[in-house]
Amino acid sequence: MENTQEELKTHLMQTDAEFRHLAEQHATYHQQLEALEAKSHLTTAEEVEEHRLKKVKLQLKDQMNAIISRHRAQHVA
Repeated sequence: MENTQEELKTHLMQTDAEFRHLAEQHATYHQQLEALEAKSHLTTAEEVEEHRLKKVKLQLKDQMNAIISRHRAQHVA
């Protein structure tokens, strides 16, 4: 059984297609967000996009955490 959160994430990346897909999406949005945050000034449209990206990233993280919790619950029993 996986000992740490990172080991569990690595295991799920290798074995769970849904988790892998969510993690890949999360990484893509993270890169887009970093590109926006690197700018010294954001337009109104960019600020709206930044807010949207943060919300989507959080939703993806919540879904990934739900998979982690489900995996832990299945493997504790």
